Amino acid sequence: MKIFKYLFFLLVPFLLTSCITTKDVKYMQPSESLVINEEGLIPYNVPVYRITKNDMLNLNIVTTPKGDAAQFYSALNTSGGMNASGALNPMTSSGTVGNGATGGNRLFYFNGLRVDAKGDIHVLGIGYIKAEGRTIEEVSTEIQNKVNENFQEGKAEVRLNTDGITYYILGDIESTGLTGEKVAHKNILTLTEAISINGGLNRTIDRKNIVVYRKLPEGIKKAQIDLTREDVMNSPYFYVQNGDEIFLTTQRRALNGFGKDPVQTLISGVSVITTALSIYLLIKNL
Repeated sequence: MKIFKYLFFLLVPFLLTSCITTKDVKYMQPSESLVINEEGLIPYNVPVYRITKNDMLNLNIVTTPKGDAAQFYSALNTSGGMNASGALNPMTSSGTVGNGATGGNRLFYFNGLRVDAKGDIHVLGIGYIKAEGRTIEEVSTEIQNKVNENFQEGKAEVRLNTDGITYYILGDIESTGLTGEKVAHKNILTLTEAISINGGLNRTIDRKNIVVYRKLPEGIKKAQIDLTREDVMNSPYFYVQNGDEIFLTTQRRALNGFGKDPVQTLISGVSVITTALSIYLLIKNL
C-alpha cells in the first residue's frame, strides 16, 4: 500500500494542474494593454475590406420604371433592381445558403459578378472594371459614374455588395456544431459575435489560441487571437472579414482525457492510479 500512497501524492498535483480553470475559459479578462482613448472609449479598428481575385459580387442597378436606363439594364444583364417593366427582378432572391457540406449560395454564384484572374469584373454595356485591391465603395462609384455618363443622372442607382460576410469555422470533433461555412448579413461582425451566434465555445477549446487566416489582395495572412484578454478588441482581426477562416484548437489537457470536467478528470486520475497499482502488483508477484 505504500506504493499506492506514493502514486496518490504524485498524481494529486498533476490532477490539479490538469483541470481547466476559469482563467482558461473566461472571455475578455482585464488587460493593461487595452488601448482606450481620452474619452474612455475603445476605438474601433475595423479593417476596410478590399476585393480579391475570385470574389463574387452582387450588382443591382435600380432604375425608374420608364426611362433609357431601365430599357438598357434589363433583367437579363443585372442581378436585381427594377426591370424594364418596373417589377422587382426575381433574381434578387437570395436563395438558400448552403451548410458546411455543400457551401455557398447557388443563385448568387450563377448571377453574380466574379472577379477574374486579372482582378477585373465585366459589366455588360460598360466593360471591364478593375476590382482587385479596391473597396466595394470605390468600384461602386466608378460603375455609377459610367451609368451617369450614358443616362440621365439621378435616374439610376448602382448597388454593389458581397453576399454578406462569409466566413469559415474549422474545429475538431468537440466543436462539430460550430464547424462549417457561415454567412452574416451585417456590415460589421466581431469574432465574439460570430462565435456567439454559432452557440459559443465549449471548455475544451483553447481560447488563447484562435487562429485566423485572412485573404488579402497580396496573399493570405495568419493571426493568433487570445479571446481571454480584453485588449483583443484593439486588433483588426477581432473584426471578421469576408473570406476569413477561423481555426479552433483543442487544449492539450483535453486531448488526453483530462480537463474536460472535474468528474472526468478525477475518473481519469483514479484509472491511472489503478492501472499503475495493477502493473506494480503483477510485476511483484512474478
